[in-house]
Amino acid sequence: MTEPRALAETYAAAFPDERHWGAAEFAELLAAPGAILSGDAASFVLGRVTLDEAEIVTLATHPGHRRQGRARAALEAFHDAARAAGADTAFLEVAEDNVAACALYAAAGYVRAGRRRGYYSRPDRPPVTALILTLPLR
Repeated sequence: MTEPRALAETYAAAFPDERHWGAAEFAELLAAPGAILSGDAASFVLGRVTLDEAEIVTLATHPGHRRQGRARAALEAFHDAARAAGADTAFLEVAEDNVAACALYAAAGYVRAGRRRGYYSRPDRPPVTALILTLPLR
């Protein structure tokens, strides 16, 4: 299993302008009921299954490992694990200005189900809208 410290390091490198999640936060998420971690320390998806829904909490790829298909593979593995855990639908929130992530999710078949205006705060910039995306898993 990938160590929480390694996940925290990748997350910090992937999202340098955002609040970093520490190893303790990752350890707590991993210990929660229904938690699913797919991928590895270089690129991972962390989420959870509750009843028939799978939520992607975060997807992060270290900048040195981007454009190698790692995020796509981790996302597909997450979907497989979520199906095996009984999920019928996956959902997530992504910053509207995260073009690479939006393209990844669109290529995987996610569709927009809603928006949360001003959801992501940004230092020295206006808040960014979150897109709520869903994908049927069955």
